Amino acid sequence: MEKEITKEYTNGELTIVWKPGLCIHSGVCVKTLPKVYHPGERPWVTIDKATTAELKDQIDRCPSGALSYYLNNTREE
Repeated sequence: MEKEITKEYTNGELTIVWKPGLCIHSGVCVKTLPKVYHPGERPWVTIDKATTAELKDQIDRCPSGALSYYLNNTREE
């Protein structure tokens, strides 16, 4: 079984998890927080350009589930 590729971006409080294989390129992330998401750049996520609350709100709108998050102080290993 092939391992699913994931990338993580953190601001210390929150970590964004991106699963590129699930992304349907709807653009919700870029339209909602254009200062954070830059698809043509690497890294394409600059997490420090928004508050944790703004990031959580935007990620909850991701229609494919390609973007998710966890709070660093509450993640269960």
